[in-house]
Amino acid sequence: MRVEIPNGDDSPHLRINLKVNGQSVDTSIEPRELLLDFLRDRLGFTGAKRSCDVQVCGTCTVLLDGRPVSACCTLAYEARDRELLTIEGLAKGDELHPLQQSFVEQTALQCGFCTPGMILTAKSLLEEISHPTRQQIQRYLKGNLCRCTGYWNILVAVEQAARRLQPEGQSESPA
Repeated sequence: MRVEIPNGDDSPHLRINLKVNGQSVDTSIEPRELLLDFLRDRLGFTGAKRSCDVQVCGTCTVLLDGRPVSACCTLAYEARDRELLTIEGLAKGDELHPLQQSFVEQTALQCGFCTPGMILTAKSLLEEISHPTRQQIQRYLKGNLCRCTGYWNILVAVEQAARRLQPEGQSESPA
């Protein structure tokens, strides 16, 4: 950690290095800067949304080293020397990730406000459990609120994506 004071500014700044969506970022931040503000205001990644500001709705969810975190309650400094994935980094160019494609096909989104957090949380789940049960999906997504869809299509989309992400010829494991 290196503390620097920019020209004309009395507040201390911290220098951090991290990877965001596979790209290296080396910048200065204020010690109190939230990860959500850093992503949205400084890097232009607006998929994570501000909503509750108390870590209960999931709209600000991003993946930090593959695990879901609430960017509204995480300091940007906590992401130093780590890898961060936002919804903008999930697709490969114009090709949607299987989770994104399944959400579209299953109409698992309406207003889209919660969708980035839902998808990233589901991605973390599917990396941990390749064939989750419906109950495991529900438990894993319980910290993500949706006020539009009623959740049914979200669950179906995650199940569909789980099947799509399986290597060719691999059968489902027993529940």
